[in-house]
Amino acid sequence: MEKYNVLVVDDDKEIRDVIAIYLTNEGMNVLKAEDGLKAIELLRSQTVHLILLDIMMPRMDGIQTTFKIREQKNIPIIMISAKSEDMDKINGLQVGADDYVTKPFNPLELVARVKSQLRRYVTLGTYEGKKETINLNGLVLEQAEKRLMVNGEPIRLTPIEYRIVDLLMRHAGRVFSIHEIYERVWQEPSYHAENTVAVHIRKIREKIEIDPKNPRFLKVVWGIGYKMEK
Repeated sequence: MEKYNVLVVDDDKEIRDVIAIYLTNEGMNVLKAEDGLKAIELLRSQTVHLILLDIMMPRMDGIQTTFKIREQKNIPIIMISAKSEDMDKINGLQVGADDYVTKPFNPLELVARVKSQLRRYVTLGTYEGKKETINLNGLVLEQAEKRLMVNGEPIRLTPIEYRIVDLLMRHAGRVFSIHEIYERVWQEPSYHAENTVAVHIRKIREKIEIDPKNPRFLKVVWGIGYKMEK
């Protein structure tokens, strides 16, 4: 079985060390960085399967770091921060984070979230039947390659964005509620999931639609949910 590498980025050494102990006990390799610049440097030389990323850090904070990482990589990112406001969570998700944990956190819950994200990452595109190519009027999902194309142009998606697109394209024309999308993509109960799903939908539209406010592919059915147009 492959041993996964998790990069823990936090300017607090004690927090880095505590997280490392729990992840190491679960059989993971742990890399550590004290800020975003060091994290990006490590990503150039190391294979990393998941990143735990604090928001408030010197030199380069978590938001800036996520933005830079997403220019090149689709590694799952779980943000960790003392901030608990909805807007802080939304900002993190908007720049490409896959999940968000608020300090103080339960280490066992954090480990569970890491395992969940790793499962999604390493089995991306295989969670619901065989791989195939789906073409919806120029929006093409190549599941074997885990690639989305719009009119022949490749679109870079985060792992969560990919799973949402994959779900909706597999069932084109069917309307999924926010809670259905959350539970099938995140594979956990949907509690207060509205903002989380809405942010990811908005980011997907910005990537695949010519005019995100008047979408051609990813449509809202008011009061019900979202669907991918056939």
